[in-house]
Amino acid sequence: MIEQDIYQQAEAELSTISDFVRFAATQFHQADLYFGHGTDNPWDEAVAVVLQMLDLPADYPQSMLSAKVLAEEKKHLIHAIKTRVTERKPLAFITNKAYFAGLEFFVDERVLVPRSPIAELIHNDFYPWLEADNPKVLDLCCGSGCIGLAIAAYIDDAEVVMSDISEDALTVAEINIERLGLYHKARAVQSDLFDGLNGEKFDLIVSNPPYVDAEDLADMPQEFHHEPEIGLGSGDDGLDLTRQILENAAHYLTDQGVLIVEVGNSWPALEEVFSDIDFHWVEFENGGDGVFVLTKKQLLEHFS
Repeated sequence: MIEQDIYQQAEAELSTISDFVRFAATQFHQADLYFGHGTDNPWDEAVAVVLQMLDLPADYPQSMLSAKVLAEEKKHLIHAIKTRVTERKPLAFITNKAYFAGLEFFVDERVLVPRSPIAELIHNDFYPWLEADNPKVLDLCCGSGCIGLAIAAYIDDAEVVMSDISEDALTVAEINIERLGLYHKARAVQSDLFDGLNGEKFDLIVSNPPYVDAEDLADMPQEFHHEPEIGLGSGDDGLDLTRQILENAAHYLTDQGVLIVEVGNSWPALEEVFSDIDFHWVEFENGGDGVFVLTKKQLLEHFS
């Protein structure tokens, strides 16, 4: 009853944007939420939920934080704040907004919330690995389409195919293709890894597949359980899908093609399983790890 009263009291008494940011930050801190789907602390999460729910930009001027909120807007803000606390739902699933590589994507509980360091590689045009002038790129296990669509948006003359086994994920990817106006550069296809790609060849295959091992999956904070398990878990050691990608990718690469895959904290297990492979592990300036690069030549040497 006390919890209900405080939200009712907030809706009745708070009046400005800064009031709601302060209230949200307090609730998020006291609830000991997990932050890992866009922010890493209660204050930034509070700013994000209030600005996003009011359709305001992230660089909204501080001088305008004293602006008053309408009664109907208050209801939406209180509902969002309460949902974040009581249901432990990631912010992106409350606002249906996620940001990746500087682009806004629609997301809901049919897909994972975008959060890959591969964004940095996209901004650097995958230098020095991507050599083709008009690259054909496959975003394998595309989910929301964030990686593939960022490639289409930033890399000139790129042709992007985005594939996923999940019809639900592809529906979200199609929404994002339309929203970003990239239907002339990107297309989404249903495929169980490579099975539905009809022997197409790519200059770059990039993938952020499920890679969470069984132990870590069981121990994940509640926020992660709002995401589809098919997009997270991949067997006892987290490498079931990665093994299949390694075994088959060479057949879908051009002669100068490269494979880039994120395996997160499963990278030690991968190196142990394939100790004879010289994985190149990308070093990121903006944080993140567990992303490897292999050439077609390397793949053929080990998986011919």
